[in-house]
Amino acid sequence: MATDLMGFEELSRSIGARLFRFSHVTGFSSVAIDSRAVKQGGLFIALEGSSGDGHDFVTRAFEAGARGAMVKSSKLEKCDLVNAAKKMNKQLVVVENTLKGFQDSARVYLEKFPGLLKIGITGSSGKTTTKEITASILACEKNTVMNRGNLNSETGLPLSVFEVHGRHETGVFELGMNRPNEISELAEVLKPNIALVTNIGSAHIEYFGSKSKIVNEKKCIFKFLKDDDVALIPKNDEYAQELSQGASGKIKFYAEECFDELEGTRSLGLDGTEIFWAGEKIRFSLPGGHCLQDAMAAIAIAKEAAASNDAIKQGLESVRPLFGRQEILRGRTTVIRDCYNANPESTAKSVEFCDTLDWPSRKVYVLADMLELGDQSAAAHARLGGILSESRAQGIFLFGPEIKAAFRSLEEKNRSFFHTDDIDTLSHVLDNYVQAGDLVLLKGSRGCALERLTGMLTGADNVS
Repeated sequence: MATDLMGFEELSRSIGARLFRFSHVTGFSSVAIDSRAVKQGGLFIALEGSSGDGHDFVTRAFEAGARGAMVKSSKLEKCDLVNAAKKMNKQLVVVENTLKGFQDSARVYLEKFPGLLKIGITGSSGKTTTKEITASILACEKNTVMNRGNLNSETGLPLSVFEVHGRHETGVFELGMNRPNEISELAEVLKPNIALVTNIGSAHIEYFGSKSKIVNEKKCIFKFLKDDDVALIPKNDEYAQELSQGASGKIKFYAEECFDELEGTRSLGLDGTEIFWAGEKIRFSLPGGHCLQDAMAAIAIAKEAAASNDAIKQGLESVRPLFGRQEILRGRTTVIRDCYNANPESTAKSVEFCDTLDWPSRKVYVLADMLELGDQSAAAHARLGGILSESRAQGIFLFGPEIKAAFRSLEEKNRSFFHTDDIDTLSHVLDNYVQAGDLVLLKGSRGCALERLTGMLTGADNVS
C-alpha cells in the first residue's frame, strides 16, 4: 500500500480550506487532475479549463479510488458535491479557487522537505534539455527527482512536486509560462535554492508583446531566492544585465569562458560535441551549438550543487535526445527531428547548424509555422524567409498558413520552394523529392506535428 503524502486535515489547515469528512481515512497517497489518471487512495483536483470542468468528474474520480477531492466552493451546490461525497464516504477539500488551492497544496507539501536542494530552470528555449542534462549529472551522486517530460506549467509543476519523497536529495524542476505572472506563481510553489535562466527569446511573445516583458516575467524565478541562494544568468544573452537587475540571492553569470575547467570543445557534427573538461574528454551526444549551450547551463548548476568532475563527465555522456528535440534518425534519409517546438531563435539555430554540416548529399529543410508569436508572427516568418534564402538547402519545403510570410524573401533571391497547408500533400511531394542519403531537417511548432513525416522519410513506417 502506498504511503500517504499528506493528511486531509493537515492540508486543509495549511491552505485555509474547509474540510468535509465522510470517512475515517486520514490522508491521500497521490494527486491527479484527470479523473482517468486517479490512483487508489489519491486526491483528485477539480480544475476548470477551456475544454471541461473537473467538477463534472468528481464522482468518476471517487469511483476510480480517490479518497477525496479538492473542489471550488461555488460548485458545491451546483454539482451536488457534498451529497456525492457523503454517499460514497469520501472527503472534500473546499477552496475558493482550485488552481490556487492546488499550487498552495504543492507549496506546503514541498515545505515538508527542508533538506531538498531545489533547482528551478526557465528560459525561452532549451529549458527542458537543460533540466534533463542537469538531472543526469546530479543523479550520478545524489538521489534526484525532476519533472517528467515537460510538466512545467501552472498544473504540471505542482503535479511534479508531489513526486518528491523523503529519499530525494535534489529536485530539478523546469518552469514554463504561457501567460503573465505564471513564473511568479510557480516560483512561489518551488522557492528554488538555485535558479537559472537559459536565454531570452520570442517564445510565447503572443502573450507578452515584447521581449522586455518576457524578461520581467522570466526573472520572477529569482523572486523568492534567499541571500545564500544563487541566481544563474547567461552572460552573453543581450538581456543579461536586465535579468540581473533586482534579482535576489547571489547573482552569477555563466558562459563557456566562465569555467576554468573547460579546455575546449570540438564539433562532431550529427554525433554531438567533444568537451575537454578538467583533463578529460567528454563525448556529449546532443548535436549543435545550442545543445552545447544547454550543457554549459547544466554544468553551471552542477557546480553550484557541488557535483564532482566525474559526475559532470558521466552525466553528460549519459544524456540522450528527447522526442522531437534534436533527434537524429537514420534510414532512407537522415532526419534531424527538431519539431517539438519552434521560435525564431531556435529555428535560426537549427538552420545555421545544418548549414555548417559537411554533408555528401543534398540538404532538405522542412519548416513549419512558429506559433504563439501574435502580431509579430508575420515579421518573424519574413525574417525566417531571409535566413532560408541564404541557406545551403537544396530543397525548401514550407508547411502552414503563417509561414507564407517567408515567401517574399525567397522569391527575391530566386530560391525555389514548395508550400502547402496539407500534411498529406506535403508527405506526397517530399516522398517524390527526397533521395537516399539526403539530410532532412524537420523544424516547427508542436501544433504542426511534423513528426508525421518521419516514417516516410526514413523508410520505417513505425517511427513516430
